[in-house]
Amino acid sequence: MTAAVVAVFVGAYILIATERIHRVAAALGGAALMVLLGVVDAHVAFFSDETGVDWNVIFLLLGMMVIVSVLKQTGVFDFLAIWAAKRVRGKPFALMVMLVCITAVASALLDNVTTVLLIAPVTLLVCDRLALPPVPFLIAEALASNIGGMATLVGDPPNIIIASRADLSFNDFLVNLAPLALICMVAFIGLCRIMFRSAFTYDEARAADVMELDEREVIRDGALLVRSLIVLAAVMVGFIAHSALHVEPSLVALLGAGALVAVSKLQPGEYLEEVEWPTLVFFMGLFIMVGALVEIGVIKTLGEAVTDAVGTRYFLASSILLWGSAVLSGIVDNIPYVATVSPLVQGLVDSGGDTPQANALWWALAAGADLGGNATAVGASANVVIIGIAARNGHPISFWQFTKYGLVVATVTIAIAWPYIWLRYYVGG
Repeated sequence: MTAAVVAVFVGAYILIATERIHRVAAALGGAALMVLLGVVDAHVAFFSDETGVDWNVIFLLLGMMVIVSVLKQTGVFDFLAIWAAKRVRGKPFALMVMLVCITAVASALLDNVTTVLLIAPVTLLVCDRLALPPVPFLIAEALASNIGGMATLVGDPPNIIIASRADLSFNDFLVNLAPLALICMVAFIGLCRIMFRSAFTYDEARAADVMELDEREVIRDGALLVRSLIVLAAVMVGFIAHSALHVEPSLVALLGAGALVAVSKLQPGEYLEEVEWPTLVFFMGLFIMVGALVEIGVIKTLGEAVTDAVGTRYFLASSILLWGSAVLSGIVDNIPYVATVSPLVQGLVDSGGDTPQANALWWALAAGADLGGNATAVGASANVVIIGIAARNGHPISFWQFTKYGLVVATVTIAIAWPYIWLRYYVGG
C-alpha cells in the first residue's frame, strides 16, 4: 500500500512538472487515486487537522481574491502602475527592485499570498505600459514574497503553524528571522540583476509617454475606492492582530470580502471576476495527496529517522532541518510539510531544554520551509497563485520556467541561512 501511494504521488508530481496534462487535472487525478486506494476518506480529506485540506488557506485565498476583484473596479491598480513607473522614470531594473522590495515588506506585514494577489495586477499593468515582459517581474515577486514572509509570524503560513506549536510570539520571529530575511533580500536583488537581465530593455518612447500621464485620471470610482481602502486597512489590522484577537486570517479575509461586497453594490460577476478557481481546486488536490502521505506515515517515518540519527547534536539537527526542509518544501507544499514535522521538532527541542541551541531548531525549520518554498513552482502557496494569475492574463509560466530561477534563489538563500544559524546560535549563542 505504501509503495502504491508513493507511486501515485510521484506520478502526479511528474505530470505537474512536465505539464503533460493540466496541473489541476493531475492534482485531482492523484487525489482520486488516493481515495480509490482506500487511504483517503471524507474525514482524512476534509476534516483532519493533520491530513485534510487546509481550509484556512483556501478561504484566505478566496476572500482576498474577492477583495482584489472589487479593488480592480475602482482603477486603483492602474493608478499604482503609473505612479510606480513614474517614480523610477521607466527604468526596468529600478522598477523590479521597487516591486520586489514592496512585495517583501508587505509579505512580512500581511502574508505572502495576500501580497502577491495585490501586487500582481499592478505589475501586469505597469509592464504593459512600459512594454516589458511581465513574467520575470511576477516570478521575482513570488520569490521575494517567500523571503520577506519569513521575517514575521504572519508572513508565511508555515510560520503560523510553528508559532502555535512552539508558543512563539510575533516579536520572536521578528528578532530571529527578520535580519536573515534582510540579508537574503540584498542577495536576491543582486541575483535579479543577473537572472532577469534580458527583461531590462529600456523603451525611451514608452517611458516618456508614461511620464506624461496623470495617474489621478484613471480612478474610475473614487467613492468605492475610499470604502475599499477602509475595508482593506481593517483586514490588514486583523491579519497583524489575529493572534491577539483569536480570529484566523481566513475569517478576517472572508469578513473583509463580505463587507466590501455589501458596500460596493457590484454584481456577482464583477466581484468574482478575479477569483482563481483552478488555483483553489489545485490546492485542494495537492493537500489531499500530501495528506495521504501523512496518513500512511511516510513523512513521519522520515522525520523520526532524522531525529534518531541526530540525537542531541543540535547544530547537526539544525543543518539537516534547514537543508532537508528546503528540499521537501520544494517537492510538497510547505504548509502540510511543516504541520507534519513540527511535532518531531518539538520533541527534539524539549529534550534539549530551553536553550538557544535547542530553540534554533525552530528557526532552522522556518527558514528551510520558507526559503525552500522558492525551489519549485509548487513549493509555496504564493508561487501557485502567481502562476495562476499569469495564466489567466495570457502570460503562462511553466513549472520549469519558474523552477530554473527558484532553485537558484532557494540554494543561495539557504546557503546564507546556514552560517547565519551557526554564528548566531552555536558560536555567539
